[in-house]
Amino acid sequence: MKMTYQTKGTCSRQILIDIDDATDTINSVEFVGGCNGNTKGLSSLVRGMKVQDVIQRLDGIRCGFRPTSCPDQLATALKQMESERK
Repeated sequence: MKMTYQTKGTCSRQILIDIDDATDTINSVEFVGGCNGNTKGLSSLVRGMKVQDVIQRLDGIRCGFRPTSCPDQLATALKQMESERK
């Protein structure tokens, strides 16, 4: 399943996500905008991970005084994908 998620409250504008439905693992994540090195690092770290593991680890992470972050927005997008698959 592929999804384009419009982020809210972060420097990144979009997250492009590809999930392997058969194994419930992340094939790829690409951030549009944001801190280039950080978003590439995050994308590399979650590749091959189970969706629920990524949600559990990233949900609620904040960026400074902001109420969200790029990792938190990825968790939000993954939760949305999970609800759409059901």
